[in-house]
Amino acid sequence: MCMPQFALAELPNAVSDALKKIGLSEDSVSVYVQALPDQPNQTQPPLIAHHDRVALNPASTMKLLTSYAGLALLGPSYRWKTEVYSDTKPINGVLEGNLYLKGYGDPTLMSVDFWRLLNSIRQLGIKEIKGDLIVDNSYFAVKLPASTNFDAEAARAYNASPSALTVNLKAISFRFDSDASQVTITPEPELVEVKVTNLLKVANVDCASWRNNLRYEVKPSTDGAQVTFRGEYAPNCAGRYLDLLALDENYYTLAFFRKIWRELGGSFSGKLHVIQAPNAMPSNNVKLLQQDSRALGQILPDMNKWSNNLMARQLLLSIAGEKIGAPATEESGAQQVNLWLATLGLNFNELVIENGSGLSRIERISAQHMGQLLVSAYFSPVMPELMSSLPILAVDGTMLKRLQDSQLQGRAHLKTGSISGVSTIAGYMLGSHGQRYVVVFMVNDAKVAMTKPAQDALLTWLYAQ
Repeated sequence: MCMPQFALAELPNAVSDALKKIGLSEDSVSVYVQALPDQPNQTQPPLIAHHDRVALNPASTMKLLTSYAGLALLGPSYRWKTEVYSDTKPINGVLEGNLYLKGYGDPTLMSVDFWRLLNSIRQLGIKEIKGDLIVDNSYFAVKLPASTNFDAEAARAYNASPSALTVNLKAISFRFDSDASQVTITPEPELVEVKVTNLLKVANVDCASWRNNLRYEVKPSTDGAQVTFRGEYAPNCAGRYLDLLALDENYYTLAFFRKIWRELGGSFSGKLHVIQAPNAMPSNNVKLLQQDSRALGQILPDMNKWSNNLMARQLLLSIAGEKIGAPATEESGAQQVNLWLATLGLNFNELVIENGSGLSRIERISAQHMGQLLVSAYFSPVMPELMSSLPILAVDGTMLKRLQDSQLQGRAHLKTGSISGVSTIAGYMLGSHGQRYVVVFMVNDAKVAMTKPAQDALLTWLYAQ
C-alpha cells in the first residue's frame, strides 16, 4: 500500500458524489482517517484530514470517550455493587423495621438481577417486612433531568436520567405481535400499576416501518399510569418492542419490588422513601448482603452495540464517584476524564462533555481528536475490551443492516451516532491488505438522514486501499 506523505484534504470521489446527490456541501462534513502505525509512538500522517479540526456534536460516538475512560480509570474488571441493610435484626423471619437498598450506579440491574437480589434476602430467612422500603440514592447527586424532553418524547427509554439505584433502566418494554385480525401488547415487566389500553387496528401497512404508524400516550394516575396505544399495525408482524418510561422511577422501584417479593413468597405493605443526602442512612444499620454486577468489560457491549444512553451516563458518574467520592456529578466526571486525557498527552481544547452519552446538544469534539483518541485506545491495555464492545459492520448492533452481503462484512468495529441534525461513525476498520485504520465521519446538518451512502462510500473506498 502506498501511503501519502501528508493528509488529503479532499474527499474520495465516491464520497463526494454521494454528498452531491443529496445536495450537501463537502464543507459540512468532517472526515479523519488514520492508518494505525506498527508502534504506539510512531508518527504517521493521516490518510484523510478533511475539515477535521472543527468542533462538532458527536452524538453517540461520544460513548467511545466514556468507554475508554471507564476502562482506563476503573479497569475492565470493575464491578458495581448494590447493598442491602436493615435497621433491626430479623427475628423468626420477620423484619420489624425498614429494609434499605443502597445503590452505587449499577447500570445493569435488570429483572433477573433484581430477582436474584431479593431472593438472596429471602434466603436469609426474611419473609415479612413490617417497615418501609428505603432507597439510598445518595451516591449520585440530584440533578434535574435537563435532557428528559430532549426530542419531545419524554417517555422514551433513552431519555431516562441517572440514579444510583436504577432497576431495568427504569423502562417497561412493550412487545407487539399481530395475526390477521388483532394486535397483542405484552408489557415486560407486567405491573398491576400500569394499565394498557390497546386501540391499535390491523391494517395494510408495512411491518418494517411499524413504528411510523403507532402512537402512544402515557398518563400518570393516582395508582400508577395509563398507557394508550393508537394507530395502525401490520398483520402477522411479530416481536416488535417499544421501551417506555411509564412510571416515575421511585414508583417503578416500589411496584417492581412488591411484585417480585410477593412472587418469592414474602409479604410487604409498606411505602417507599428515598435518601438523597450523603451519609443520611443510620450508622447503626445492619448490612445484610451485597450483590455485584458483571465486570465492566463484559457490560460495555450492552452499552455500545445498541447505544444505551443511560448506561453511558451512569458510567461517567461512576468515574466521578470512584475518583472523587459521593455525591457524584456529571461535571466532576467530565473533569476526571479531562485530567486523564492530559496524562495521555491528549489536549482536546474544544472538548465539551455534558453527560458522556452523546444525548446532548452541547457535547463537542473534532474528528481529528476523535481519531487521535481511537489511536491512543488501540495501543492501550484496554483495547480488546473497547474494540469488542463496538458494533461489527453488517453483523450486529447498530451496524447490523449496513453493507450486508459485501466484502466489508465483519471488517469494521464502528460506533454510530445519530440525533436530529447529527450523524456520525467512528471506530476501526481492517482493509483488504491487512492494514487497520481509524476512521471518523461526522456531519452536523439538517440532511444527516441521507448521509449514510456517503459514510458507506468512505468505508468501501478505505477497504480497497
